[in-house]
Amino acid sequence: MAKDRKKSTDSAAPRLLNKKARFNYEILETVEAGIALKGTEVKSLRAGDASVNEAYARITDGQVFLINFQIQPYKQAGEVFNHDPKRPKQLLLHKREIKKLSAKVQIRGQTMVPLCVYFVKGKAKVEIALARGKKRGDKRQDERAKQDRKDIARAQRRGGM
Repeated sequence: MAKDRKKSTDSAAPRLLNKKARFNYEILETVEAGIALKGTEVKSLRAGDASVNEAYARITDGQVFLINFQIQPYKQAGEVFNHDPKRPKQLLLHKREIKKLSAKVQIRGQTMVPLCVYFVKGKAKVEIALARGKKRGDKRQDERAKQDRKDIARAQRRGGM
């Protein structure tokens, strides 16, 4: 029998979403990366005590770091063993992926933002998106299209269309 090779996340681990990323940015490409974390950061992340909303990724000296990804200190650890909540977290990517992203980020107006953080087979992963900022008109157009889809679905449920 063939194994199902579908990517599964741990059911008990939370999935942190950056809800504003898709609203504020046009997503061009996505990449999955591992995160180098300390022990107390992993425990706190599994408890869901983290915020990815203001985070972004930056390439420095051939390495990718996640900046402003805030993981709250683990409550059961003492002050000596705890971590700095806003320390830059290193992302684990292959060199060829870093070079490819570095070349694309050089283009004016493009940035790397995290879309979600989750666990796969016990390891913390982050989905990084190469994105371009949206203008106000683009946001309004997206909101209008979303509302139209809702109206059409509502009418179909009623049997109108």
